[in-house]
Amino acid sequence: MISKTKKVDEVFATWDKPDSPGCALAVMKDGEVIYKRGYGMANLEYGISITPTTIFHVASVSKQFTAMAVAILASEGKLSLDDNVRKHVQELPDFGEIITIRHLVHHTSGLRDQWALLVAAGWRMDDVITTGDVMELVREQRELNFEPGSEFLYCNTGYTLMAVIVERVSGKSFREFCAKRIFQPLGMDNTHFHDDHRMIVRNRAYSYAPKEENGFQHSVLSYATAGATSLFTTVEDLARWDQNFYGAAVGGKAVIEQMRTRGVLNDGEQIRYAFGLNITEYRGLRVVEHSGGDAGYRSHLMRFPEQCFSVTILCNLSNMSPSKLTRSVADIYLAHEFPDKKAEEDIIKLSEEQLASKVGVYYNAATASTRRFEMREGKLVATFGPDFELLPLAEDHFKLAAYPIEFRFTRSTEDGSLQLHQVIGRDKPVIYEAVTPVTLTKEEKAAYTGNYHSPELDVSYNVMLQDDQLVLKRRKHDETPLLPTIPDGFSANGVNLFFSRDERNNVSGFRLSSGRIRNLLFVRKKH
Repeated sequence: MISKTKKVDEVFATWDKPDSPGCALAVMKDGEVIYKRGYGMANLEYGISITPTTIFHVASVSKQFTAMAVAILASEGKLSLDDNVRKHVQELPDFGEIITIRHLVHHTSGLRDQWALLVAAGWRMDDVITTGDVMELVREQRELNFEPGSEFLYCNTGYTLMAVIVERVSGKSFREFCAKRIFQPLGMDNTHFHDDHRMIVRNRAYSYAPKEENGFQHSVLSYATAGATSLFTTVEDLARWDQNFYGAAVGGKAVIEQMRTRGVLNDGEQIRYAFGLNITEYRGLRVVEHSGGDAGYRSHLMRFPEQCFSVTILCNLSNMSPSKLTRSVADIYLAHEFPDKKAEEDIIKLSEEQLASKVGVYYNAATASTRRFEMREGKLVATFGPDFELLPLAEDHFKLAAYPIEFRFTRSTEDGSLQLHQVIGRDKPVIYEAVTPVTLTKEEKAAYTGNYHSPELDVSYNVMLQDDQLVLKRRKHDETPLLPTIPDGFSANGVNLFFSRDERNNVSGFRLSSGRIRNLLFVRKKH
């Protein structure tokens, strides 16, 4: 009979070789690490292998530590989760709505996301990005995505602000506070918040991405901002952190219970996001988890609290999915404990005609977003950002190959029109309506050309007409075709532009929406 550890090693066999990046793994049961291993290479240039002591940047897995720092200060009465953020961060504009620390914790603030804003402003993600750069974006925000507390929309800006609040309330740097109050008491000796991109870190894994022609290339990361990201740690140290959710050596039971408290929207709906943790289910068992991804780093920590079982996987290759890998490992160890014996729904085969019936553009006015599907080489592909194949679970039910997002195609009960229901986990579906893409003449397209400026980002975009094709030109971006969606609406590789007109029906500007940014104003410059 094949041992469990042998089965686990087979899960990682693709990367367990001397010419590939890979992962570090730790499996925890009843407070003990029952299996740990490294697979692949931490550094390809020097031939250094990954081990359980290899240090990784863990991206958004950092957020639970930032939330713990805030929860500790709240438990000591040094701040309140219901404090107006402007009490501690005067740089935050007054939007006419109170944003509380609790809103930041649960991603319900309505603030625009820092990474999305930086990209929109013409930054690359391999630029040096500091907390000062993010705070400049915060100072210049002019509008919110939505009323605070009315929605959940993942927002890294909020967690950067939480780190700033920890510094101002405690009188210590965020890095120092977390070291003294969390890492040192737990014996996490190989863990720190990396707030200086120039700092030398011994035994760190380097960051890689696959090359189109095979092989690998560096995926550069130069962040000098902490809170939303930038925790450096090992799977062994994360095992010590995981155990604290049972022993509560740091924070005490009240803080640990606070960490598990899920957010509640203004209408009373409870969301799955707690304090840097997603509370959800897998195969009928309750899980507490979070993923992370920056540059080539990918991370996941998944806990089954009732089974006292956890898996953490840290990787250094951008096309790896540790959230899937943690589930594969859990399937091996908890095979006889899952109420739901089926790990995944079976992929079925549909005819090209059945797939083609879903092709088109779908629009949601509330989120100012579109979803576009095309047929490519006999496959149904989502093209609203990176291209991803849709895998059919039923004739009208699909999932993305790369992310835990599902789509259901239905007919409206009112007029029979085609609708798209997008579902992430157990969240409420976001409903998109099928629209007929607009057809424009060359003269009609020419009406949109010009230079547009964002007062909030102080950046300009050019809309040009090239060979009868509208093209968007932005700083540090490739020229991107603008594809018509709705009247005066266009999509461009994950970005949606909705143009406005003046009283003479001349195009006067547009609003940009891109996932975690909604309705960012650009004003057309006069000739």
